[in-house]
Amino acid sequence: MGRWIEVADGVLVRRYEELDLSVGIVVGGDACLVVDTGGDAGQGAELAAAVREVTPLPWQVVLTHAHFDHSFGTEAFAPCAVWAHRRCHTALVTTGERQREAWARHYRDRGEAEVGDRIAAVRPVLPDHLVDGRAELELGGRRVALRHLGPAHTDHDLVVHVPDAGAVFAGDLVEHGAPPQFDDAFPQGWPVALDGVLALDAPVVLPGHGDPVDLDFVRGQRSELASVAELCRAVAAGTLTAEQAVARSPYPEEFTLAALAR
Repeated sequence: MGRWIEVADGVLVRRYEELDLSVGIVVGGDACLVVDTGGDAGQGAELAAAVREVTPLPWQVVLTHAHFDHSFGTEAFAPCAVWAHRRCHTALVTTGERQREAWARHYRDRGEAEVGDRIAAVRPVLPDHLVDGRAELELGGRRVALRHLGPAHTDHDLVVHVPDAGAVFAGDLVEHGAPPQFDDAFPQGWPVALDGVLALDAPVVLPGHGDPVDLDFVRGQRSELASVAELCRAVAAGTLTAEQAVARSPYPEEFTLAALAR
């Protein structure tokens, strides 16, 4: 089960122990926007019921990216508009089955067969409102901007900026409580994307995992990611070995090796 944290009037983040996941909601005068949907139909249904505890307004969904824990619960909200970057649609088409199989196996292997079965049953809902660089939504007296800041955690990350609340949902561009994940990331672009987050000058930044953070936290993570990007360049140029890069990295070995592999 999750718990709501209200970070501004009508802007809430829902926190889950599983994967330290954070999803959210933005409430306007006429509609609400759900930011990410969890990792299976059960999580999506729990989130949908929790949203209804906050507001009866019609909802839309935005997916910050295509990873299962952020996108596989969307069926619980259908039918509705589902916003995402254009390449998020592509990623769900090309990786949805692989993600479903891998994560169902992961949970079954650790003795959580019910969760594994729920993930195995997911048929990902494909977004139907596709964004390239930027889109704006009007929720009724409240404007929300969806922005793609370049390849970073994936090639299709969207941030959700709520200017009147001074808040931005950063998805997994920002990670609190664990190192950033590099499995299909773009280490060279990630610091640039965080420059874009910082340029929004939103005092409250909502990571895809972990508690809300401030701009100083984002600056610190941006510095760490710039260090990793430099290590990747040095290894590619042959001036450092992978072992030397791991020794100098701000992140543990497995995360650094994943970055170097990109």
